[in-house]
Amino acid sequence: MYHTILIIGGGAAGISTAASLLKRDKTLDIAIIEPSDTHSYQPGWTMVGGGIFHPQQTVQPMHAVMPSRVKHIKAAAASFQPENNTVTLEDGRTVSYDYLVMAPGLKLNWAGIEGLEDTLGKNGVTSNYLFELAPYTWKLVQQTKGGKAIFTQPPMPIKCAGAPQKAMYLSCSEWEKQGTLNQIDVEFCNAGPGLFGVADYVPPLMEYVKRYGAALTMNTKLVKVDGPNKIATFAQTDADGNTTMVDKEFDMLHVVPPQTGLDFVANSPLANDAGWVDVDQHSLQHTKYANVFGLGDGCSTGNAKTAAAARKQAPIVAANLLRRPRRTPLSGHRQPRQAGSRCGAGQTPRFPPLSPVQPPARPDARQAPVPGWHQTAGGRSWLRIGLWS
Repeated sequence: MYHTILIIGGGAAGISTAASLLKRDKTLDIAIIEPSDTHSYQPGWTMVGGGIFHPQQTVQPMHAVMPSRVKHIKAAAASFQPENNTVTLEDGRTVSYDYLVMAPGLKLNWAGIEGLEDTLGKNGVTSNYLFELAPYTWKLVQQTKGGKAIFTQPPMPIKCAGAPQKAMYLSCSEWEKQGTLNQIDVEFCNAGPGLFGVADYVPPLMEYVKRYGAALTMNTKLVKVDGPNKIATFAQTDADGNTTMVDKEFDMLHVVPPQTGLDFVANSPLANDAGWVDVDQHSLQHTKYANVFGLGDGCSTGNAKTAAAARKQAPIVAANLLRRPRRTPLSGHRQPRQAGSRCGAGQTPRFPPLSPVQPPARPDARQAPVPGWHQTAGGRSWLRIGLWS
């Protein structure tokens, strides 16, 4: 089997890149290797956990979001032979290519926390990082009338670094609405040293923390969960680097797992020592193989791992890939036209100063944005935001 351009991964990064390539040249022969027959809008799972979205609003059939000119190879990649321009699938088939785009996503390492896999979805343990568990988060929020609620964040890098906090804020908003917030001991346990990586954003976020009376515990990493006894064990590191194991009882525990490169990527010649697809931070071209590009959560760029970043990276990959046959210089990242999560390639975005603001009221479900997908004839766009209906 052969395709001119082969894309690994049918998530936001892979499909955005295919659409961006077709926008530039409708005649391109493109295939996407993706084992799933559904496409998920993963940022929406946080909203499902907050009772704002319905679960089915965050998924669509893969054929509904993939540009019609793209061939969907419904299979999983197993290994890469970049010296021979081939990819071997789990079923043993081989696909050859002229150009390879790596957009595989990352691995949620549930096994990295002792006991977690055995208790997910029961005993008050949940996570918005799984489609099937986000509704359980909302169920727990509705059922919790008192006791201890713990929200965790693992060491970086993780996808959507704001999601661990969003789970807490949305839960607290509902408890405030129900008049039970003052009966619930809320704690945010962060393996990192600060509330958020962008200093200008911390004061506004602290307004939420103060409003909801949440306790912040930094340098505190979840390492074990005893679901039946409802005890979470944390490795807490002090200023001198000394680590102490601390047990915390809970009634509700929202867990964000540690995250790594996928095994089939980490064990391939395309990965760096940390297990991510090794790309130039600006051009997104592989550092060793000139006909390979990478983007999205699974690549080595230093920007936040978000769908917004992938959408900015996709046109850079598309433009640079199409420059290769013409031997023209590759472009680097582009300056964002507006601040926020819009960043190019490996660029760290520059944010405008923010002043602390009064946290808004809980979103009205009737006005909440919900995801919808569409494609145009030219493959120009694959995601739009509509209104609740």
